[in-house]
Amino acid sequence: MSPSASPMKILSEYDVVVLGAGAGGMTAACVAAAEGLRVVLIEKSPFVGGTTAVSGGMVWIPANAKAKQAGMADTTERARLYLKQTVHGRFNENARCAFLRSGDKAIAYLERKTSVRLRPVKIYPDYYPDLPGATTGGRVLEPLPFDGRVLGEHFRLLRWPLPEFTLLGGMMIDRPDIPHFRPAGRSFHSAAHVLRLLARYGWERLFVQRGASLYLGNALAGRLLHSLLMLKVDLLLNATVSRLIYDDAGVRGVVMMNGADRKEILANSGVVLATGGFSHRPEMRSRYLPNSAGALSAACPSNTGDGIELARLAGGRVWDGNTENAFWTPVSRFVRRDGSEGVFPHTVTDRAKPGVIAVNRRGMRFTNEAISYHEFVRAMFQARHAGPSIPAYLICDRRFLWKYGLGAVKPFSLSLSEHIKSGYLTTGQSVGTLAQALGIDPDSLEASVRRFNDDAREGVDRDFGRGGDVYQRYLGDADNQPNPCVAPIEHAPFYSVALYPGDLGTVAGLVTDENACVLDDANRPIRHLYACGNDMNSIMNGAYPGPGITLGPALTFGYLGAQHIASQC
Repeated sequence: MSPSASPMKILSEYDVVVLGAGAGGMTAACVAAAEGLRVVLIEKSPFVGGTTAVSGGMVWIPANAKAKQAGMADTTERARLYLKQTVHGRFNENARCAFLRSGDKAIAYLERKTSVRLRPVKIYPDYYPDLPGATTGGRVLEPLPFDGRVLGEHFRLLRWPLPEFTLLGGMMIDRPDIPHFRPAGRSFHSAAHVLRLLARYGWERLFVQRGASLYLGNALAGRLLHSLLMLKVDLLLNATVSRLIYDDAGVRGVVMMNGADRKEILANSGVVLATGGFSHRPEMRSRYLPNSAGALSAACPSNTGDGIELARLAGGRVWDGNTENAFWTPVSRFVRRDGSEGVFPHTVTDRAKPGVIAVNRRGMRFTNEAISYHEFVRAMFQARHAGPSIPAYLICDRRFLWKYGLGAVKPFSLSLSEHIKSGYLTTGQSVGTLAQALGIDPDSLEASVRRFNDDAREGVDRDFGRGGDVYQRYLGDADNQPNPCVAPIEHAPFYSVALYPGDLGTVAGLVTDENACVLDDANRPIRHLYACGNDMNSIMNGAYPGPGITLGPALTFGYLGAQHIASQC
């Protein structure tokens, strides 16, 4: 489904021009409009939502009022201590302080002025939970479910979630609903709950082309789109900006291309860059990312570094001195039924579950499979001394695959032939035959599985300590005791999926101040030019401290940038 460009008439002059319709750009546009400014939002793709729409939608906001109201204690000082342990260097210190100071204010403003509604996730640990200042929950906010039918005809403009995270061709599931699907065959309560969800989905499909009950990042994107419409923001899709209009006094507007039409749009007060970073721009990946990173990304395909390049040509400074220049995740590659290529991000669905291991080309484990997805890929890069770890291979048995799924293979799949025929899923009647199919030494893989199984029967992982902290156990299966993250791999046949380095978004970006103003090489603000989201260099300097550390700053600096623009009018 590919909607056409917005039919609304686009003016030649606005107060604010925003480029990019992800969470950061939509937030900036909404806040500027709520402050009484005339705003146009320009998006190069046919859809609104960007990577946000296909993400988990988690928003990391330390010391937020919602968590406090729910009885979860946190302070800005604790968050600052935690970031000091996880974020290396003092670069961006002022911006981090601004984030800690203003994050909760941004959320409160959005809930007053827009359709954005968030709730605290009571249990979702920071990714390094044993470090000082870490918490086990409350810092993460998630969007409340949203009924896409509220958008009316504009629902077609919202980017779909990844098909691999939906059921029956477009049905999204809320996190609290997931536990009801596994016991549905033996629990009347769970069966009734699942039947209600299916009935609702069937009813919704009578009116729209997919499920209208939206959750996670799709719900956040839907709520922001609804806010744009309510606040009368002009929205232009399928349009690209070829350059910024600027002079010695600062940025004055943009040159927009909509098909063959060229149009200059003046911005009296500011231009906000929020085009999503450079995940799909080969020359920028080559410049900023290691060669071993490859070209795979789970980010929105339209994220090609446009905003960063536009700003750089206007004198903006790009910072690449981060510990990492991307937010990493292991991914697997496959081809969908319609022939399109899919990239599945192995973030939280399988690696930490009991009964699976990751091995390198020598058939040896090289890291704790339950660590954060960012750290897992870092381990792939660093494990060369133990043998080539790109690709790595997830190894599981029949019982695991049925219960938890593996990558794009969903749990309870009645037929695996399509995945096996395509080569996505490799299988063997024994661990040795699976190794041969993968081109791995059978003796080595059998030894790795045997050693893991011996430990797993005791509920331990002596090699890598899997299940050793609250974050890892949270991602495991609480019903599997004594260790939610380990169980033997012993029920034939055996299966494998190949993992490659991928990213969820890029880190390297434009240097900005605490108001999201883009800075030049002399560290001076470029007048009327702002950046947020992944066009802005991450305030985490390449670290990934917890869930939602991309969306939390994106909302916050979208808010701060728009507020600064409004204050200058």
